[in-house]
Amino acid sequence: MKKIAIIGAGMAGITAARTLKQAGFHVSVFEKSLHSSGRMSALSSPLGSFDQGAQYFTVRDPRFLQALRDVPGTMDLIRAWSATAVRVLDARGQVLKASNPPQEPHFVAQPSMGALVEHWAKPLVLDHQLFFNTQVHSIQTDQNNPKLWQLRLENQVGSVHAGFDGVILAIPAPQAKRLMENSTSKVFDSGLLKSLNNVKMGPCWTLMAAFAQAPQLAYLGPQWNAAKSTSHRIAWLCRESSKPLRSHVERWTIQASTEWSEEHLEDDHERIQAKLLKAFAELTGIYAQPTQVNLKLWQYAKTLKPLGISHQWDSTLKIGTCGDWHLGHRVENAFLSGLSLALSLV
Repeated sequence: MKKIAIIGAGMAGITAARTLKQAGFHVSVFEKSLHSSGRMSALSSPLGSFDQGAQYFTVRDPRFLQALRDVPGTMDLIRAWSATAVRVLDARGQVLKASNPPQEPHFVAQPSMGALVEHWAKPLVLDHQLFFNTQVHSIQTDQNNPKLWQLRLENQVGSVHAGFDGVILAIPAPQAKRLMENSTSKVFDSGLLKSLNNVKMGPCWTLMAAFAQAPQLAYLGPQWNAAKSTSHRIAWLCRESSKPLRSHVERWTIQASTEWSEEHLEDDHERIQAKLLKAFAELTGIYAQPTQVNLKLWQYAKTLKPLGISHQWDSTLKIGTCGDWHLGHRVENAFLSGLSLALSLV
């Protein structure tokens, strides 16, 4: 088995692709977005970048540490970020708890979190093995060889990529489930699909606000750089400009709680933005009008109930799944899942 299709170019998919490529496999990675990085993606703006998904990562497993050290150029991209100790706030913005700086380092990539995955994806891009803006609709039996697989693309009639010995789904569990349900009957009836019913993932509305006028103000906001909130509306706040080697323009990323995001999943953007800005002002005391505001909905932001195993591989079908949701929702979980699946095939 030498030719593998990988659907999804986040941390798990790129890790699996790099590992298999180094082992002599021919890999093709299909990504529906215009860039790699998945939920580590960032929003770029003239005022500075926003880490609109994962805010930082930790390093607990020696295999992740080895990868960070061994891939040329990676250590130049990452910096430790202390966040000046994370606070815990009540709904009125009062500090309930000021934790000590974390015992384990928190790291960020430069110039944004997505830079780490994008750097690791470069060999695939250079070898034309990474296809952007390409959404896979279904997995079908190859028309020319029933022992192989072909991928049918979304909204592109007659457009297929064929001749794959195996397929890896490195996308969130609900998306993997939907793709399998669109696929040929032997995929639809597989145990892989049934197992995905055990995974639960929740959404997250994310607001990004920049205050270009901050240098002209005598005082703007709290003296801390990151906080968790017990309010129903907001779960996390972060001063992006506190991260090392970032733009000094005052910028904040505000992530709503899973519960609130689910309740307001269908609300229009203007209403969501107004509600989150109001809650942000109440928590931080920043009532100034932002110079720039952006909003993003992550449909599958956080793993609420993981699968409980590092990866899946059906040796009969030659189809597998990987992603952080197998183990949790941390960046390192995604890396370990993609690595484990790839190594099981080598």
